[in-house]
Amino acid sequence: MHTSTPFSLEVRPNIPAPLRRLTELANNLWYSWDLPTRDLFSHIHRGLWDAVGQNPKAFLRSVEERCLIEASEDAVFLDHYNRTLAAYDTYHTKPVRNKHTEGFVDTDLVAYFCAEFGFHESFPIYSGGLGILAGDHCKSASDMHLPFVGVGLLYRQGYFHQTIDSDGKQNAIYTDSDFDSLPISAVLADGSDVRVSVDLPGRSVAIKVWQARVGNVMIYLMDTDLAENSHHDRSITHHLYGGDRAMRIEQEIVLGIGGVRALAAMGLMPSAWHINEGHAAFMVLERIRVLIGQNMDFLSALEAVAAHTVFTTHTPVPAGHDQFDHSMMIAYFEHYYPQLKISRDEFLALGYSATTADFNMTALAIHCSRFQNGVSRIHGRVSSKICSEMWPQIEPQENPMSYVTNGVHMPTFLAKEWPEVFVRFLGWDWSHHVADTTFWQRMGSIPDHQFWSVRESLKSRMLQLIRHRISRQHFRNHGSEAHLDRILKFADPANPNVLTIGFARRFATYKRAALLFEDMDWLREIMHDSERPVLFIFAGKAHPADVPGQDLIRRVTQVSRLPEFEGKILMLEDYDLRLARRMVAGVDVWLNNPLYPLEASGTSGMKAAMNGVLNLSVLDGWWDEGYDGHNGWAIKPVSEFLPEAQRNREESRTLYELLQDHVIPTYYKQNKMGYSPEWVKMSKRSIATLLPIFNSTRMVGEYVVNCYLPATRQHRKYSAQNFIGAQKIAAWKNNVRQAWPGVTLRRLDMPKYSITFREDVQIKVSVNLNGLQPEDVVVEMLLSHQASKEQLQQALRHPFSAQEVNKGTGEVIFTLQLTPQLCGKLEYRIRIYPRHEMLTHPLEMGFMRWL
Repeated sequence: MHTSTPFSLEVRPNIPAPLRRLTELANNLWYSWDLPTRDLFSHIHRGLWDAVGQNPKAFLRSVEERCLIEASEDAVFLDHYNRTLAAYDTYHTKPVRNKHTEGFVDTDLVAYFCAEFGFHESFPIYSGGLGILAGDHCKSASDMHLPFVGVGLLYRQGYFHQTIDSDGKQNAIYTDSDFDSLPISAVLADGSDVRVSVDLPGRSVAIKVWQARVGNVMIYLMDTDLAENSHHDRSITHHLYGGDRAMRIEQEIVLGIGGVRALAAMGLMPSAWHINEGHAAFMVLERIRVLIGQNMDFLSALEAVAAHTVFTTHTPVPAGHDQFDHSMMIAYFEHYYPQLKISRDEFLALGYSATTADFNMTALAIHCSRFQNGVSRIHGRVSSKICSEMWPQIEPQENPMSYVTNGVHMPTFLAKEWPEVFVRFLGWDWSHHVADTTFWQRMGSIPDHQFWSVRESLKSRMLQLIRHRISRQHFRNHGSEAHLDRILKFADPANPNVLTIGFARRFATYKRAALLFEDMDWLREIMHDSERPVLFIFAGKAHPADVPGQDLIRRVTQVSRLPEFEGKILMLEDYDLRLARRMVAGVDVWLNNPLYPLEASGTSGMKAAMNGVLNLSVLDGWWDEGYDGHNGWAIKPVSEFLPEAQRNREESRTLYELLQDHVIPTYYKQNKMGYSPEWVKMSKRSIATLLPIFNSTRMVGEYVVNCYLPATRQHRKYSAQNFIGAQKIAAWKNNVRQAWPGVTLRRLDMPKYSITFREDVQIKVSVNLNGLQPEDVVVEMLLSHQASKEQLQQALRHPFSAQEVNKGTGEVIFTLQLTPQLCGKLEYRIRIYPRHEMLTHPLEMGFMRWL
């Protein structure tokens, strides 16, 4: 018998008038961090809410109309609904002038470009840490009422769903999103979709612009899946980080060039532009092209663009920076760089890096920005070395590469149980003091037993989800009921007093998921004590092309199957934001053991810390700044120059010693009430010392003060009077570049080797400025007890003044009358570098001469 293909018909419920604003709530990603909003939908139909992945918009398309009618007649539900709407309206109508926005004027706007954004599991256009960080950045920009928009790509397929079979093999499952179920809408102009286009080899690609509302800010997303595009071009934005190198460059052109054109089509003119990782760096080319179209020369246009561009790098190794070979760049940009009025070689030079023969996107971003930063103190130092060739005569510790340590969005990741406790013991206004470290010392006022009750409740809730996930995974792999009982022996929500240690993140080799298994005999010894059981929970995905990362998943799975570890080590599949929120709140210890210094920042430990979880981590990334000796445990990295195998052996030994001698004994040093007072004290300290510092409000506030406002001021200065400032600085820099190879300095006086305190000493140097003027340079002495180039930032600086011109040589004589304020043996060095009042960073040209 032959059957026909069934037709489909979607029947959508009518939303009762009293609940009509549910649609508004479902279309604003405010729900991603406002739990009462999510609870509204859950209360209407819990089963459906879970079935649609806690997606409000999909929920409203699928829920039975009778459920909505019943909710609209339920007084308790309506009270919850009205209180939620009141909070929503208050949030969105707060005065926009505050300490964060007072430096901006009405026409200012920050545009934040990123290849992925992670707001909530219901909106899968992210893969991991970079996307979640970008999402937290936007959420805090909304909280702070900043003039801010995000720009990204709208993927049909976000990151994959993961299954793990009985042998530990990862399987990647991709599903297409239904745009009608996502919290997005098309951007319209005069009733029609806003569309722009970009040129790719031999064709033009159309782009549709969508918008997603995130509280008070808007995210604009580029989409090429349009009927007028070819099948290949429709797929450009289909898959997050998908395809080959050609697909990658096409995605980055759509993001960078298409994103700039989309903002222009909507009439948005940012005063500060932020490139979050190098994927979006092509945006600077388009902005330069636009200015050249207004009759500006290339160098002036570059300066005008760079002056208000911020670049954040998240990559701790040179090989991790995005790059494309020159033949590909020429193929994609041969029509484009002539519009910049530069030659092919000049164009390729914008992406030049000595570390590669390819066009480097980080180099492009640095060449065309004036604010650059890493994402932790260590990463800033590492990045200043990796990128030091961009400022070749400047020591890495002095070059413009700075850092802003990452933070996480507290309302998203702070478990719902904590606010009630904080209100009761810290005050109703506790959320107004998020960044006040003194305020959080009040954590000690929370009674230990109530604090521990919350911690146990969070663990119990996490274990419920873990049991559900493990059961689903187990039965799909044809496991038995009896075997499942053994696996879940210690994951018991009714008895949540087993020490639980979590390791959940991307399974990349440098994160060393298997470091715990370096010495299996020692691990057996640690875990064999039936009176002090330990449960390790692992979760995470490896990139489908990362075979070594997938091998780590297999290794963890295989160890978890050994009889002596069964039930004590769990490997969960399909790690997502929902599981992440439960784990960072529910485990007792957050384990992180990356290979130093490859953890650029790391943010999962911050989320754990604000929930009272204790970090056990290598002193890398953020933990090097957060650890104070009493709020967790630290694995001090051995020398990064030792062989990796030796580093693994030595650092795993430290891990075992900490577990055996500190972590496990402290947890089980329990009183009659069933908790360890010492553990509770450390847990409270974790919140008190880390929550007020490692939150995204602090992070975005630093970007505002150190980047966005200065960039906006530079933009005004450079663009005033038809960009006279940009043209002026470009001409000055060009003059300096021409003259600098011939700039020299020599000392005229005979050095003194001993003077008495308060005695003056005069130092003279003669400088061949090679056509530059004395006001074009700084000649200065660096004085300290140790004047090595490694100690530059600690040295006292004493500027020379230009006194006269040597008529015979044409050299300018600079003099310093020095009265040292230090005693003892002093060392000093003398140097010269270019100076101009309009420079964004005093050393941005990368030129310096030392005597």
